[in-house]
Amino acid sequence: MSWRKITFIVVALVVLLGGSAALSELFISMKPKPPRMPDMEMKRFVKAETVKYSEIISSVAREGRVVSSSEITLVAEASGKIEKGNVSLRKGTSFKKGQLIAEIYKDEVELALKARKSRFLTTIITLLPDIKVDFPDQLDAYEMFFRAINMDEDLPEMPAIKDEKLKIFLASRNVLSEYYGIQQDEKRLKRHTLYAPFNGTFTQVNFEVGGYVNTGGQIARMIRTDQLEVEVPVKNEFSKWIKIGDKVRVFSKNRSSEMSGVVVRKSNFINVNTQSRSIFVKVNHTANVEMLAGEYKVVEFPGQKIAAAMEIPRSAVFNSNEVFVVTDGKLRKQEINVIKTNETTLIFNGLTEGQKIVVEPLINAKENSPVSILGEEQPNTRKTGKGNSNSKKKKKA
Repeated sequence: MSWRKITFIVVALVVLLGGSAALSELFISMKPKPPRMPDMEMKRFVKAETVKYSEIISSVAREGRVVSSSEITLVAEASGKIEKGNVSLRKGTSFKKGQLIAEIYKDEVELALKARKSRFLTTIITLLPDIKVDFPDQLDAYEMFFRAINMDEDLPEMPAIKDEKLKIFLASRNVLSEYYGIQQDEKRLKRHTLYAPFNGTFTQVNFEVGGYVNTGGQIARMIRTDQLEVEVPVKNEFSKWIKIGDKVRVFSKNRSSEMSGVVVRKSNFINVNTQSRSIFVKVNHTANVEMLAGEYKVVEFPGQKIAAAMEIPRSAVFNSNEVFVVTDGKLRKQEINVIKTNETTLIFNGLTEGQKIVVEPLINAKENSPVSILGEEQPNTRKTGKGNSNSKKKKKA
């Protein structure tokens, strides 16, 4: 094929493509343009309330854990084998105040004490003839003291020594040292017997019956069950509204039962991890409601009266103390005075009564943005326009 033919074909293709493009542009230009809606200023609708102050009674409800008013460790004050008492020395066993919990083997100590008392009786009986001669006015008192000594009971109180010569006489015969030595042994013997200090239960048992314990050994841990409290952690900013002596209501978590109580203590420190302050509530326990240490209760503290204030959702406040108000159909930022912050609401003042405050969170909202308040929408101007056009048509007709 010659170059002349090739050139002709190329030129023909170019002309054909160019003509197609020109025709396409012509057809597109002949297509009518769709009508455009007139530009309208977009307004957002917001939920707002009129600022109006009144007296608000705001209560505080928090969860707390039931704790015992007394929790102690039972420590052995003597060493020896643990013997059975009147209650089972096992975890979970309940006991009454004054019951014998356990005994630490004491037979040898008891016999040694009786032997010492016997020697003391011998000493007293040998002194009576001398007392009769030298101190006849004290004879009856010491005879009564001698008769009152019982081998199975504590020593009776020794007659008062008012005469200096009698005091020297008794001291020289080791009567005084022996008397106080026996009293010391009596107290040591009592350490072998362990009685319940209150109504309670064992929460932990380290030594059971038959085990050997040394002096200072921790036998068990026990809690008091007839006097329970609820420890309620409360944020520090809320705790100032709670006073010692406030009467409260205590509910189960599902609100199926209710008891009354009173605030008895407030901790003077803040928990480092939770930044809360512990409030202790003494509960007036009733027989028909079971209350166990370790369970959780809901405590409702009494409401405090706050004068000239208003309550709004916390989500409506940003930057800790700023809100949006609607002025002349536009958003304006204003600061408020926060009085109290609740779980979901906030109590404040600082705005002028009659202002419209936005009570919902706004996303991507800017100051001076045009808004309309829900419930206060303006009449639809389009409907009015349609009415005018229809009237014109009627006149033409």
